[in-house]
Order: sequence, then C-alpha cells, then structure tokens
Amino acid sequence: MSVLVTGGAGYIGSHTVAELLASGEDVIVLDNLQKGHSGAVLADTFYQGDIRDPQLLDQIFTRHDIDAVVHFAADSLVGESVQDPLKYYDNNVVAAQRLLSKMKEHNVKRIVFSSTAATYGEPKRIPIRETDPTEPTNPYGETKLAIEKMLKWCEQAYGTKSVSLRYFNAAGAHPDGRIGEDHDPETHLIPIILQVALGQREHVSIFGDDYPTEDGTCIRDYIHVMDLANAHWLALKRLRETNESGIYNLGNGTGFSVKQVIETARRITGHPIPAQMGPRRAGDPAVLVASSGKAKSELGWKPKYDSLEQIIESAWNWHRNHPAGYRSHI
Repeated sequence: MSVLVTGGAGYIGSHTVAELLASGEDVIVLDNLQKGHSGAVLADTFYQGDIRDPQLLDQIFTRHDIDAVVHFAADSLVGESVQDPLKYYDNNVVAAQRLLSKMKEHNVKRIVFSSTAATYGEPKRIPIRETDPTEPTNPYGETKLAIEKMLKWCEQAYGTKSVSLRYFNAAGAHPDGRIGEDHDPETHLIPIILQVALGQREHVSIFGDDYPTEDGTCIRDYIHVMDLANAHWLALKRLRETNESGIYNLGNGTGFSVKQVIETARRITGHPIPAQMGPRRAGDPAVLVASSGKAKSELGWKPKYDSLEQIIESAWNWHRNHPAGYRSHI
C-alpha cells in the first residue's frame, strides 16, 4: 500500500514525506513545482504535474495501490489571496474537488488535509480551540474552510474519512539539514530574520509595536516543521485504526512575540540583526496561540522540538548551509 502526497516538494510536504518514509511508508509524490523544489523530493516515485489533471490522477491511482492521500498542494499567501481570490478558489478548492472526485472513482477512502489556523479569522479567545467559530478574514482561510466542509459532505455521501490539521506558524528544518524552508518571495518571519543574519537583507521589519502585548509586538505560536510532519503521520495512523474523521489544531500552545523571536535569533546566530519599526499590517491579530490538547489526547501527538531555540537553531543550520536555498548546490 502507498500514500500519495500532493505538494510533497513543498516546505511542510517534503518534511512530512521524510517522516512517512522514516515510518516505513511507501510514498508517491505529486507536485507541479510551482512553489516546491525537485531537490526537496525524498521519495523514489515523483510525478511532476497538476492535481487538476484528470489523466495524470487516473495514471497515478491505476499504477499504484494507494490507500490514503496526504493533501498539501495549495496556494497559501494571505495577501495574494486578497488581491486574486479566484486564483485561490481555483488552485485550492477546484483542485481539491478534482482530487476527491478521482479518489471516489478509484475507491480511496482516506485523506489527511493540510488546513490552517486562518480558518478562525480574528480569534474570540486564546488559546484557540477546534470548537471556536470559523470566520476567515481572507480568501486563503476561506478556501481552506470550504475544503474542510467539502470533506464533511464527502464523508456523508461517499464514506471518505478525513483528518483536517489546522496549523499555526510552521518553522525550522529537518534535523539532518537535508531539507528546509525555501520560498520565493519569502514571507515568513524566521527565514527573513535569518536572511538578515546572512547579509541578504539589511534589516527585518516589525509591523507595529502598539499591540496589547507585553512588548507591543504580535504574538504567534511557532511549531517545528518536523512536529507538524509527525502529526500528519499520526493522523494517517488514526484514520487507518479508527476510521474516524476529525479536525485538530497543531501548535505549541506557547506564544512568542516578534521581538522575542528576533532576540533569540540574535543569540543563536551571533549577528546583531537590525530591526526597523513599521506600521501595523491590516488584518494582523495581536495574539494567535493554539490549544493542541485534542491532538495530544486523540492522536497521541507530543511536540519534540517545543522550544523557540530548537526551532531557530534547526532553521539556522539549514539557511547557513543553503544560503540560496535549494539552488545552493545546483
């Protein structure tokens, strides 16, 4: 039996492939390399193509004995989703619908879905629980929520079982340094900070220092990418063992402010990392922290890399050795 990982050449997808392979799974990767990197593909079987291509999906499901899908392939930039919502509905919702249709045709009944904390919008309380209202404030979160709802109706109609994982700020890199984070453009805080340490940027921008937090900067819940990867493996295991669908938050349950992240990176890199203050960004909540109690009790999930130092150290190890990302060794 094989697991199909869509978007398995992307950041979180490639680390999940590494975790699945380490757990003895036979993995098939499908990625169009729009955002992913061929150098990040660790599986022996890789199809370069789009999940909206019905012939390609037929070929994959016919050739391989696939019993489950882990679905990452999506666009995920909040700002871009506001500027071009139709792109996000096409690449996220339409693509998921095509994938689920082919799963139905080929009688594949299990899917682990990469969702997001953006489904909650402005949180009503902290920490955020799975039962809290889902009121997305951008098309990215809206499209992910639409897929979650599609999965609910597919279970009712076709018996498709799913686990949706709503995660918070992914960060860090594989401990052996083989794979890591490489986006173009880079929008995530920790890689941007480390690019300053590498001399690739002059400074890091802090968007607002007048939030109702201890130091005035936004607080976010950072989770190591390998802990995320492990949760996908545990979700797959639970689907096989219990045949029960579920939705889970994934975070450390601890928040760190922008200033705390910069200060920790200064200590780890030994670089001054200049920071410049800027105005708030529209739609940035002051605090986003997850309650992951449900994932811990039902999936048996326990983050291993739960300190900010461990997360930044692994990211620094990757970025220092791959200053141009996956292009560093071409």
